[in-house]
Amino acid sequence: MGDTDDYLLMSGIQHFIFCPRQWALIHIEQQWSENYLTVEGQIIHERCHDETIREKRGDVLIARGLQVISHRLRLAGKCDVVEFHADSKGVPIFNEPGLYLPAPVEYKRGKSKLGDEDRAQVCAQAMALEETFCCDVSLGYVFYSEIRHREEVTIDEKLRQRVADAAAQMNEYFSKGYTPRPKKNKKCGRCSIADICEPRLEVVDDVADYIQRELGGVGL
Repeated sequence: MGDTDDYLLMSGIQHFIFCPRQWALIHIEQQWSENYLTVEGQIIHERCHDETIREKRGDVLIARGLQVISHRLRLAGKCDVVEFHADSKGVPIFNEPGLYLPAPVEYKRGKSKLGDEDRAQVCAQAMALEETFCCDVSLGYVFYSEIRHREEVTIDEKLRQRVADAAAQMNEYFSKGYTPRPKKNKKCGRCSIADICEPRLEVVDDVADYIQRELGGVGL
């Protein structure tokens, strides 16, 4: 299987798609800021990752906290929930009769977002499950606790490519220890580490350009 110690956290792709700088501050510089939203999210995931809970509902086998690895993406992590649906085109599961196809289910607080950050995380999990079980995963889900709504995620080629591109950038940035510069935008108001990032302090000009402009081009 090879050494996976240097693989990045799969959950980080959600941060990276939302904002590469946010991801770098958390995963490279190890900076984090707790608030009630992040604590609530941790509680939701702790419940989902209880590996002692495994159940079967009809033709669906439900596994929690399943470890997954993608060698293609160089990402590793845990799925909140993986549903194995009985399917004649599926694969065998240890100690279970029949054939099954996996579908990752990611639990999030809040509600559906315009951006692809949550869908990208589900897609990364799906791609890892494909490598693990040697099958095709075409669907995944995001469950939003605030509105108690489950959103279907189609694992199509466009989303797969976006995830592959993001993972490649993440690995490149991490190997170089590179943190993108701050750039203020509408997302900053929804960022849990906005106070650490301080996008308002972005330096547009270097000092020499600033002085030259303020002096109206007059030489010293």
